[in-house]
Parts: sequence; C-alpha cells; structure tokens
Amino acid sequence: MELEYILPNDIERRSFEIIEAELGDRKLPDDIKPIVMRAIHTTADFDYYDNLFFSKNVVKTALLAINEGVMFVTDTNMAKAGINKAALARHGCTVECFMADSDVALEANEKGITRAAVSVDKAASLGKDIIYAVGNAPTALIRLKEHIEMGGFVPRLVIGMPVGFVNVVQSKEMIIESGVPCIVARGRKGGSNVAAAICNALLYMADKK
Repeated sequence: MELEYILPNDIERRSFEIIEAELGDRKLPDDIKPIVMRAIHTTADFDYYDNLFFSKNVVKTALLAINEGVMFVTDTNMAKAGINKAALARHGCTVECFMADSDVALEANEKGITRAAVSVDKAASLGKDIIYAVGNAPTALIRLKEHIEMGGFVPRLVIGMPVGFVNVVQSKEMIIESGVPCIVARGRKGGSNVAAAICNALLYMADKK
C-alpha cells in the first residue's frame, strides 16, 4: 500500500474529507455536524454518527454560554488537558478539574463516595455558570442529576461521555431524562478524549459566530 504524503497543516483537513466521503449519503444537520465529525475524527469510530444525543437547541445554548465566558469543568485531567486553551481564552472561558484536589480526596474518603461525585459538589459550590464535561465517571452524571433535581445547581450544558460497563448506560439516560441541556453518547462508548473533542468543537463553532 502506497502512503499518501500530506503536509502537517493539511492532515486534519484531509481526515475530515475522508470522514465525509465514508459517511456517503448519511447527512447531518448543520448545527450538530461539526460536533459529530470531530467525535468521529478523534476516535475513528463512525458509531458516533448514530449514538450522539443532542437535546433541543443545545448547540445554541452552548454557544451562548461560551460567548458569556462560561467555566468548563471536567471529570479527568486528561479531558482538561485536551481542551484547546487558546480557544478558551478567545472567549474568556476557563477549564477546571477538581479530581486531584486534596480537599476532594479527603471528603470522598470521609463520606465513602467517589471523588467524581465530590467534584460535582465542589463545582456546585462555586456559584458559577458551568459546562460540565464527563468522560469517565458515571457517578459524576448521577450526582449532577441529583443537583438538577434539587434545583440548586443546573449546568448550562452537560457533556455526558463516560465509557465502560458499570452504570454507564443508565447514568447517561438519567441525564437525558433530567431535561438539562446535554450532549450524550448513548451506550457504552465515550471517554475523556471524546468529551474534550466535543468541548473543542463547540469552542471552534463559537469562533465562527
């Protein structure tokens, strides 16, 4: 097989051309297309064409939040690292992950719950507008659902991408049913890389507004 030589700056563009070609007749609405395409680009997994759920008007809601300088909170430092810092800065946004904070670890140990759940509580205590991106921990989504039901802390957007087998599918469906603006990968697939990719897709879309 002969390799195709592509200049570094053209690799992403060429990748998106390949994805578009392989999608063939499968079309996507303009408002969600950049998000689905970037999820596929990040994973080389075309299942994201079918399994990404978008709540009503969620892209419009997300872009408004970004343009107002929302804080992103992730459930892994991997997802935090993967979000484009220059794109965040262009919109006055920041990103935080509380999972490695000593106070979070101490409280989780004392209460016998996960650091992901305590991290949600810490985010809620800030009193800020937040986009919460979950790429690993179903317990983060479960705790978010509890806060949403109590009404004290409702994120501007929840990106639900935990991957795995235990409570993953159920926690995602709970977020969908909560009525919060959300983008969710239904089923077992997801991951921190996908959560970060969707954050980046939204930030890049905000650049064009």
